[in-house]
Amino acid sequence: MSAAMMHDLFSLSMPVAEKILRPVVVYFFLILCLRIFGKRELAQLGPFDIVVLLSISNAVQNAIIGEDNSLSGGLIGALSLFILNWLVIRLLFRHRRLDEMLAGKPTTLVEGGRIKASALARELLTHADLQTMAHRQGFKSMREIKTCVLEPGGTVFIEAKEPPPEDRRHAELLGRIDQLSLQLEDLKGRLPA
Repeated sequence: MSAAMMHDLFSLSMPVAEKILRPVVVYFFLILCLRIFGKRELAQLGPFDIVVLLSISNAVQNAIIGEDNSLSGGLIGALSLFILNWLVIRLLFRHRRLDEMLAGKPTTLVEGGRIKASALARELLTHADLQTMAHRQGFKSMREIKTCVLEPGGTVFIEAKEPPPEDRRHAELLGRIDQLSLQLEDLKGRLPA
């Protein structure tokens, strides 16, 4: 390796403090934007959402690294993001109220088998989006759903109105086994000793 190449790889064109501050500002900006624009982006990534996320990463690249394209500058920026994320996760773990305030509250989309149109509208979800979420969790129809909750992190919890078919079949088989056991006991009692 030549001296010029080594210089280009590791020479910073801006102060280290600025290299650390830039990713911190971008990190909090993106967290704020995800909080403002809702849980929908986290719940399901459609083609448009993926394009937006990829575009955002490209758009904030220069904000994070500035005019510094050195290896050292990129590593400092990346390390800053990892450390910041580690610190934020620890802080939110210790302060649940702050976590709830930043993350938001769960949104009930279906309650008692009834779709809550106002909740869907608030989260910018359509009936088709809701049905897609249900299908991903193995439900064939919205009529099978008792409760559906969109969690702050984008996870969707769905509770069925009645037990799933495999649970019903399992209970039915256990019932039949109990009947057979009783019949065997009865037969044993009738046999001469």
